[in-house]
Amino acid sequence: MKKTILGLFAFSMMSATALAADIKPAIIYDLGGKFDKSFNEAAFNGAEKFKTESGVEYREFEIANDAQREQALRRFASDGNNPIVMAGFNWAAPLEKIAAEYPDTKFAIIDMVLDKPNVKSIVFKEQEGSYLVGVLAGLASKSKTVSFIGGMDVPLIHKFACGYVGGAKSTGADVKVLEAYTGTTPDAWNDPVKGGEIAKSQMDQGSDVVYHAAGGTGVGVLQAAADAGKLGIGVDSNQNGLQPGKVLTSMLKRVDVAVYEAFTAAKNDKFEFGISNLGLKEDGVGYALDDNNKALITPEMLDAVEKVKAEIIAGKVQVHDYMSDEACPY
Repeated sequence: MKKTILGLFAFSMMSATALAADIKPAIIYDLGGKFDKSFNEAAFNGAEKFKTESGVEYREFEIANDAQREQALRRFASDGNNPIVMAGFNWAAPLEKIAAEYPDTKFAIIDMVLDKPNVKSIVFKEQEGSYLVGVLAGLASKSKTVSFIGGMDVPLIHKFACGYVGGAKSTGADVKVLEAYTGTTPDAWNDPVKGGEIAKSQMDQGSDVVYHAAGGTGVGVLQAAADAGKLGIGVDSNQNGLQPGKVLTSMLKRVDVAVYEAFTAAKNDKFEFGISNLGLKEDGVGYALDDNNKALITPEMLDAVEKVKAEIIAGKVQVHDYMSDEACPY
């Protein structure tokens, strides 16, 4: 097993070019893999954009289980990779330990705040983007029942859910929102069969728009909604094309931008530590509109969601952050 893991590291290692000999960027994905069509894939796309534009190669690794986290991170740090970006809050524990062991290495973690002098914490105002897709869901729903499926039952995912509930209910007092989660372990991010089953259960209860924040599990959610003639809502990446004409929109979480900017800042010797909190104002979250879903969004729906977006950016509408008190007032 040890030889296999070392072989994977060796295979994934790519050296930096002479254009930036002092930077050896690396990214380590969360469970679910870099082609999960969602969170990890957005991170991969950001790394690829950096490589394309800068000519600098990067190193990457896809963990197969939680036990590999600390080993992978320590190996990258000991090999001199810098900066190292980690996709996902589950990296917090190993990073807290290894950041102290490698004080000269620049680290960035997405979706978690870690107070270390050599760590950049990148978090998002998912509640704001989720509020927007909730508005669209409420306006699109014929049954006035919509639903949410989360992956792992943790406060971060309740943040998505709460924003969605707020947005949907803002369109009418009669709107009902169902809510469910796939599980309590990291396996919850990669179980499309269970995601589909939960979606079917919610549709049986009247939901005709289903929003997921469930990583790879969400592929099953969108498939089930499409098969039933209902609408799905994607997350993180633009998932409108997974079921063209059947995905109302996708809540964009610009993980790609976070990775791209972390690598670029390091290359330009402008890497900053501390916390970055990206919302609508910073273009860190949003909703997707393209050829795959434009027929589903009426001019009236577009006007309504753009109006709310402007009000959130201006501070006229405050979207509750579930993680501030672990409660949802909507």
